[in-house]
Amino acid sequence: MATVPSKIQLSTDSRSNSLPSRPHPIMSQVDEHLSRLTTSESASASSAISKQLGGLQDLHECIGKLLQLPLTQQALAQEQSEKWVEEMLDGSLRILDACSTARDSLLHTKECLRELQSIMRRKRGGEAAFLNEVRKYLASRKVMKKAIQKVLKNLKGAEKKYNNDDQTLAMISMFREVQGADITLFESLLSFISTEKVQSKASKWSLVSKLVHQKRVACEQEADANEFAKVDAALQFLNCHKDCNSQIENVQKELKNLDSCIQDLEGLECLFRCLIKARVSILNILNH
Repeated sequence: MATVPSKIQLSTDSRSNSLPSRPHPIMSQVDEHLSRLTTSESASASSAISKQLGGLQDLHECIGKLLQLPLTQQALAQEQSEKWVEEMLDGSLRILDACSTARDSLLHTKECLRELQSIMRRKRGGEAAFLNEVRKYLASRKVMKKAIQKVLKNLKGAEKKYNNDDQTLAMISMFREVQGADITLFESLLSFISTEKVQSKASKWSLVSKLVHQKRVACEQEADANEFAKVDAALQFLNCHKDCNSQIENVQKELKNLDSCIQDLEGLECLFRCLIKARVSILNILNH
């Protein structure tokens, strides 16, 4: 499994004392959820990423409640908060874009897997039809990776803005911490889907070679491959060697594993809705 970077390091020491120290119970819940995300272990599999997604969803459900409180609305509506609120809204757009890209990538991959599995199961069109579907999948992966790299670069731009400022209100500081957690999670998830950060060009071809010379591949290289990378490698081998029969069982196994991996990440849809709801709530506060 590829180790997905988990770098959630949210500082709580430099929060402003401009407001009382989060007296409301919902604020305490937000703190608890942030603390869990901060101390969570590195995600090395889709199940671990799924757990972090669940934690982030719980966090945003609390944020949704917090945005309904008068004290929150007052803090966000203050003139001195205008700069930071605009920054938050800009960050929320970047985060929504990242979430949407991850969601679309997973949905598209799932559809492609279904088509590949259907052709293999029913043997529709024979080997030529299957290889054509393989090439379509590999081409779509290239497009997907390019889109993901663009989003990751965009997230990096947002991340630079989230440095604590002694003059920032405690409430604003807390929302910035939450967005910092969002950015970190989506960087990890998108890197996991694209495999770009955990798999170099050389190691990718080592994975292809593994299908021919399994004993020559080091155990650490195998450990560095997640479900997306293994499917890429298996299908690249078929595309290069046009030998479906000898590798059909391996391909079926890897497709099944990737399908299960995507199912582990289906909580992304609920998180997406939470992110949209939070953005709408902030906009409504500003417009009243």
